[in-house]
Amino acid sequence: MESDRLKALTDGVVAVIITIMVLELHPPEATTPAALVRVAPVFLSYVLSFLYVAIYWNNHHHFFALTPRVDGAVMWANFHLLFWLSLILFTTAWVGEHGLRPWPLAAYGIVLLCCALAWYLLQAVIVRAQGAASPLRQAIGRDWKGKLSPLLYAIGIVLSFPEPTVAALIYAAVALLWLVPDGRVRRLVHARHSAAGEA
Repeated sequence: MESDRLKALTDGVVAVIITIMVLELHPPEATTPAALVRVAPVFLSYVLSFLYVAIYWNNHHHFFALTPRVDGAVMWANFHLLFWLSLILFTTAWVGEHGLRPWPLAAYGIVLLCCALAWYLLQAVIVRAQGAASPLRQAIGRDWKGKLSPLLYAIGIVLSFPEPTVAALIYAAVALLWLVPDGRVRRLVHARHSAAGEA
């Protein structure tokens, strides 16, 4: 089937995730700068989680520009990814409520790790469905970011107990690593759109 329905569903789920996340932000009860500082952990966890959801949505958009048709396996792999993305809400709230405490931070890292693995699975299923001439395989190449990210998440999870601040910095660093989508994917998408326009 055409991938348009899958993309529309993903857009809707991501919109709901972002909406619920922002509803978790409550203004300080007092009107002093100190009160604002007290809600900083909630705000910072929201910013990082918003960034992660936006990165997944952005890369999803680029991937499915190269995937005009999907099969059942791709649809289920996409649902698997959406499941883990939705759990970012839970761990964001937990970290925001308790700050850089080991267990909430480790749980946050576990969900990020599962999101990364779900993304890798979705990518692999799409490539397999497209066959030997897969445009997605051509675009992602060696995918060093996709291979490095789970390792960094695992390190962050382990460090959540002795060094929670370092763990949080690792999670933020991975987000910055993915902030700009892979240039090869963008170029191939642009080239295919240009070729379609000329045709």
